[in-house]
Amino acid sequence: MHNAADRSLLAASPWWCPEPGTSLLIQGGRPLVGTYPISGAKNAVLPLMVSALLTPHLVTLHNVPASLDVAVLSNLLHGLGVGLNWSAGHTSLSLTLCADHVHPAQVDGVLVERMRASVLLLGALLGRCRKASLPMPGGDAIGLRGIDFHVAGFRAMGAEVDLAGGVIHASAPRGLRGAEIVLPQPSVGATENLLLAAVLAKGRTVIRNAAREPEVTDLAYCLTAMGTSIEGVGSDVLTINGDAPLTGAVHTVMPDRIELGTMACAAAMTDGEMRLEHARADLLGAAAAIFAAAGVMLEPTETGLIARRAAEGLTGTDMQTRPYPGFATDLQSPVMAMLTTARGASAITETIFEQRFRHVDELRKMGANIAIRGRTAWVRGVEHLTGARVTATDVRAAAALVLAGLSASGETVVDGLDHLDRGYDRMAGKLVACGAAIARSTM
Repeated sequence: MHNAADRSLLAASPWWCPEPGTSLLIQGGRPLVGTYPISGAKNAVLPLMVSALLTPHLVTLHNVPASLDVAVLSNLLHGLGVGLNWSAGHTSLSLTLCADHVHPAQVDGVLVERMRASVLLLGALLGRCRKASLPMPGGDAIGLRGIDFHVAGFRAMGAEVDLAGGVIHASAPRGLRGAEIVLPQPSVGATENLLLAAVLAKGRTVIRNAAREPEVTDLAYCLTAMGTSIEGVGSDVLTINGDAPLTGAVHTVMPDRIELGTMACAAAMTDGEMRLEHARADLLGAAAAIFAAAGVMLEPTETGLIARRAAEGLTGTDMQTRPYPGFATDLQSPVMAMLTTARGASAITETIFEQRFRHVDELRKMGANIAIRGRTAWVRGVEHLTGARVTATDVRAAAALVLAGLSASGETVVDGLDHLDRGYDRMAGKLVACGAAIARSTM
């Protein structure tokens, strides 16, 4: 929650201004009409920031979202000796990082426990400093999300890794060496961590069954700009020719495809029309077809997309979450919220995380008709949702509950705003600009 600990984040992220209140009050039933700027991708910017640890030269990132996760990682990097220089643009931030001196022992365990992406520090620190110690990372409570794939990959590259007392100790006194690594599943986090480690490893590293998500590709493009040779970018086989001399780089963070999908749902649920600036439909993968089948219209413009509901309304449809280019697990919760008022029935199967239906009970409080059988949620559309007090348990559940509140009749109170702020850059304010009635509260 927002307290003195969050205010302490100003040390390395002076733009971070914790807003008062831990709840959102939403008066639903208003069509959303207006322009909503899509921010830089949460899932891309964090590994991009970590990549700056690999070089003593300046790395500049544009289109950085002003989110809580960015503030937390900024302070983690600051504690490791990284210099950060911020500048504010019209709708986003720019950040220049300087890691000419890195102190790998100074990892703030309290901050690590606040975000899952902090595990990426292991790969970068092993490559640059040949050692790293890190408490087990925290983050959303949506499943086990173990780091076995990460550890196995590091060991294949010659690192010694010990997990004891809730702390990961890793070292490679002679440096990492290239290796052939086959991931049991195309894990985004493991692919990114091993990619970061391989950049400074001696020789060639091949990562097979690598994740193909656009955020992984965005990281690879940035590392290439720094001087790394990476073959197979965008495919499931990445070949990294390590130990090349690295320079600095200037890179623009890709737009957030999850925020795009979430706001497309918001426009359709409220029967509005939103101009999603900077949005790119080509990043959606299988979600694009799901939206079309459900009655969400996405019309390209010169600067983004226009999202609206189809003339025949929303229609139930079936889907399974899959690694990219499949339907993204991060869109499952917002799309489920939208389908609660669609005509007919929908079956949503979650194949990635085993605890990603925690928002279902909260949607039921608002009148949603959802039954869970194993890893499938059966959603039968209702005529309308009714406002209620609900609690967010993770980043994407928070977004789903906001969407439900926007379309519901009456007042909705969403608790657990730290989750929303972790993953979205000023969502409430941007929605207000589109006609939503939202206010923060301490009630």
